[in-house]
Formats: sequence, structure tokens, C-alpha cells
Amino acid sequence: MGIYKTEPLKCWGKAKELRLGVYEGIKKARDNGTMIVAGGTESAIALPAGFDMDFLGGEPYGASCAFAGIQDPSWNRGLMEASEAASYPRDMCAYMRIGIGSLLSDKFVFGGKYPVPTFNLQTHICDTHGKWYQIMSDIEGVPYNCVDYVPYEWETENESEESKRLKRVYMKDQMLDVIDWMEKVSGKKFDDEKFINAVNWECESTSLWAQCCMVNQAIPAVMDEKMMYSLYIIAVLMRQQKAAVEFYKVLLDELKDRAARGIAAFENEKFRMIHDSQPPWHNLQIFRYLEQFGAVSIGAHYSFSLSGGWAYDKEQDKYLPAKAPKEAGVTLKTREEACDWYSEWLLAYQTLLRSLRYSGRGKHKRIQDIIDNWKIDGMMIHLNRGCEGTAVGQMELRRYLADRGIPALTYEGNLADVREFDLERTIDKIDTFMETVGLTKIAK
Repeated sequence: MGIYKTEPLKCWGKAKELRLGVYEGIKKARDNGTMIVAGGTESAIALPAGFDMDFLGGEPYGASCAFAGIQDPSWNRGLMEASEAASYPRDMCAYMRIGIGSLLSDKFVFGGKYPVPTFNLQTHICDTHGKWYQIMSDIEGVPYNCVDYVPYEWETENESEESKRLKRVYMKDQMLDVIDWMEKVSGKKFDDEKFINAVNWECESTSLWAQCCMVNQAIPAVMDEKMMYSLYIIAVLMRQQKAAVEFYKVLLDELKDRAARGIAAFENEKFRMIHDSQPPWHNLQIFRYLEQFGAVSIGAHYSFSLSGGWAYDKEQDKYLPAKAPKEAGVTLKTREEACDWYSEWLLAYQTLLRSLRYSGRGKHKRIQDIIDNWKIDGMMIHLNRGCEGTAVGQMELRRYLADRGIPALTYEGNLADVREFDLERTIDKIDTFMETVGLTKIAK
């Protein structure tokens, strides 16, 4: 018997259905010759939603290929080797390499040939992303565009309102230009009503996911990190759709019920941890190994914040779910209003982006907020060679935690390239860490 009661999530099957439905839609669009848009999922994916289209996001697709490599190495090693054979180096973004390898191999991990999009639309959120889909477009022979932006208070604090206004106007104007460009290259008419709906749904679904994460402050935690990877992905893949809003409303109600009844994600929770950076998708069993010591990772800056939805409350000095347009009493009526609000949302509430290419006080503050409010005992830091954006400054973070007496475990790896991960060494590091914090394996 464990310390707490536990039970499966009732909406687990729906989450799986929605995830697979995204890729089934892409397969059908490919076979029917209807519109596909590709790019990074941290781009403005509501922007092309003014068309009837299916969106193929590179990062979750890369994670799927890495995970599929557990059973069939060709989806991991094989795609990496295909990109390297074309002279793309191993020190590039692992998602980028696995995506290029999939395209060059003409293989789609969900079946059939790789789906060539009508055009690629990217947001330049890190040093790699903008070039990633420029390369994809060159190989595919399709048009490419990229929206550039820098979040508010990035590498600075107390940024002036005028600076923020200029950033918002800059991004809004880019969005309006991209809409005209999409109409030109696709030959299709952009539907403002569909776009406005998509902006509303994206804001609401990501705010709801933040509310779900807030429930995880409960002791015991109602979700663990490995479980969250199958839940936050709905916001990553399809946050601009009404179905995502509906799913997160159901999930939020279920999580609140679990918290009220004391239902745990892990029945022997004794030591609460958080994780930093993306996980090694090919070796997620490390999260289950933690549980042998009574330790559980209950989230991460990454899984909490990947698709935005958080606002900093200065009065309370904490991060809270951001208010979507309807909750804020705002009605979006025109294309221009939707672009203006959407720009503000991405610039202000995408807290994850403040850890990309930057390791300063902004990220430390967010990590400390999670440690304090989610009652964290220690941290697990993935020194991730596959994503230089999230890996920047991790040792500075380690020092920050050490100065505050917060135990932290570091392990080396790569989010998608299994060749750069040593499971036995990682297990040894976990064993050593658990010994230093006074945890021993729970007798079976």
C-alpha cells in the first residue's frame, strides 16, 4: 500500500485521441492534396488558422520520432544519420536534424511519405528556428516566411512601456504583412472570423493549461512530469482550436476533483522535484526510476510554460494564469485588433521564451516561483546538447540553486539523439543524488 490513493486520469483516452487526430489530419491532407502549413509549434500557429489547413509542428514531430526510435532505431539514429550525410553537423538543434532527416528520407513517422506543406511559417524564437524552416523550404521548393520577435523584459528588467509598445507594433505589423503574403502564395482568401476565433481559443486553452498546472501545487501532486508530457502537448499541437479549450476545461475539472479527494499521480510521493529543459524523449523511464526512491517530478518551467498562458502579478510577486480576451472583457472584432492582442499575448505571457538564449534573473525568478509555490525539494537539470536555447546558462542556474541550499542533480544528454545519452551513467547520478538527500529505495 502506498502513502496516497491513486487512479488513472479519466480523460487520458481523449488526450491520446486528440494527439493522434492532429497527425491523422495531416496524413489525410497530404493524401488529398489539401492545405498543410508547417513550422515550429512555438510560432504563431493561430496566424494561418484563417485558412482551412492542418499544421505540422516540427518540435513535437521530432519528439515523436525520438520516441519511436525506442522500438525502431531508424526513427532516431537513422534520421539523424540521414541529416549528417547531407552535411548538417551534430551540434545543431536535434529537432532540426531529425526533421531534416525525415524530409530527406521521405518518411513520416505516422505513416507514408513526408508531407510537403503549401508553405512554411516560422517564428524566430531562437538562433536555430528561423534557419530550420528556411532549409526545409529550400529542399521542398515551397515558400517560406518568418516572424521575428523579442519578448518583453528579455535580458532586461523594468522595461519601459514605450519599448513594449514598439515591440508590439513591430510584431503586429509583421503579422498583417504575413497574412497578405499567405494569401498571395496560397491563392486562397484569408477568413478574419476564423483567425479571430483561433486567437481567442489559443489564449483560452493556454490559460486553462496554466490553471491545470496551478492545481499541481496540491500535496500530493495530481500530475507527474511524465504524465504532463501527454497533456500539455494538446496546447502545443492545437491550442488554436476549440477542441483544445474543451479538453482543458474537462481536465481542469478532473484535476480539481483529484486534489479535493487527495488522489495522487504517484502513491509514494515523499520528495517533490522539478525538471529543467526538454527530457530525453528516448529514455523517459528515468522519471519512473525516481519513484523507486519516493521522488517525483511534478513539473518544469518547460512543461508549465511551453505554450504561454502565464502573467506576472507584481502585487503578489508570483506568476498566475493570464486572462484570455473574454475573461479580460475584450471582444476582438477586426483582423487588426486580433493581431494587436495576439502580439501582446505572445510578447507578455510566453514565459518559456525568457529562458531561450538567456539565463539571467528572469529565468531564475520563474524557477524560484515554482520552487516556492509548488513546494519543491530539489531539481533535476538536463544538460541538453540537443537544444542550445534551453541549455544556455544551466550551470548558472545550478549555482543559483546551490547558493540557496536547493539540491540539484545534473545529467548530460540530448532530447532527441539517443547516441548522446548514457542511461547507466544517468542512473548512477540519480543514485548518488538520492543518497545525498537521504532517500533510499522503497522496498517492493
